[in-house]
Amino acid sequence: MHPALQGLLTIIIGVGGCVGYFYFSNQVLDRVIFPAKGPQAGRNINRANMVRPWLFLFPAIFALGLYLAYPVFETLRLSVTDRDAGGAFVGLANYSQMFGEAKFWEALRNNMLWLLIVPAASTAFGLLAAQLTDRIGWGNLAKSLIFMPMAISFVGAAVIWKLVYDTRPVDQDQIGVLNAIYLALGGSDPLTWLTVPFWNNFFLMIVLIWIQTGFAMVILSAALRGIPEETVEAAIVDGANPFQIFFKIKVPQIMGTIVVVWTTITLVVLKVFDIVFAMTNGQWETQVLANYMYDKLFRSFDWGVGSASAMIIMLLVTPILVWNVRNARKEMR
Repeated sequence: MHPALQGLLTIIIGVGGCVGYFYFSNQVLDRVIFPAKGPQAGRNINRANMVRPWLFLFPAIFALGLYLAYPVFETLRLSVTDRDAGGAFVGLANYSQMFGEAKFWEALRNNMLWLLIVPAASTAFGLLAAQLTDRIGWGNLAKSLIFMPMAISFVGAAVIWKLVYDTRPVDQDQIGVLNAIYLALGGSDPLTWLTVPFWNNFFLMIVLIWIQTGFAMVILSAALRGIPEETVEAAIVDGANPFQIFFKIKVPQIMGTIVVVWTTITLVVLKVFDIVFAMTNGQWETQVLANYMYDKLFRSFDWGVGSASAMIIMLLVTPILVWNVRNARKEMR
């Protein structure tokens, strides 16, 4: 089937299915389950109105249960079974095996390194860009350029930066920007940047920082514009310089937004996979938890250890999600 026709059929079936579901479910509710006739008409109408919102929520609840809740419980089940033993229950043996592997600890160590650097750098650069672009005439154009990487997939960004780090033999022209600069500054031989232990992790982090800076800039720019002008004017009258105004007046007032941006990027870092997979595939000491999980599940076909590592990722992500939800609810009160 032609892709265009397939897409058109998908839209027709999807939209038609939604319309049909809501129409017929309401008909069944109003005419079969709680008919608005007879001596119980008023009571039935009230009951139908109480049930009706759940008809609209049911598809979303069903989809969330199918695509979120079920995979969590299934992953938990797989993490305590052994595929080679026909799915037999093995308790915490998979976790014990995982904790005994050097690659797991390498992945965990690298994830912690990403957590220390990427959220901080992305938020700082985003805040700096938000402040500076609001002070220049062509700030909107600058914001568009900074935000543009957000429109690129992680794999696309990884391919772009892999070309930046590209290395060619000494007797060939260097197409990698970094090696071209390095040789122009007096370097002897081109370096294979992504194979340099420890430092190659930072080269990978730059890709995610490049992407997330635009996100941080947009959110923090909106927060900066929401600061009352009276507080800034009062600080200027009191003789505060631009640095004091920024760090002592503006930043404290948007600290809540800064924390939200920080934690949002932290969640992205904990699940980072595409960049590492596309650029190094976890080689040369660049392994991360998500890539480790992929290796176990789809290369080693070890669903027990792979699922165990997935549960570790979920345990790391859950406290931040809970904290974000609680803060959001507090702000809505």
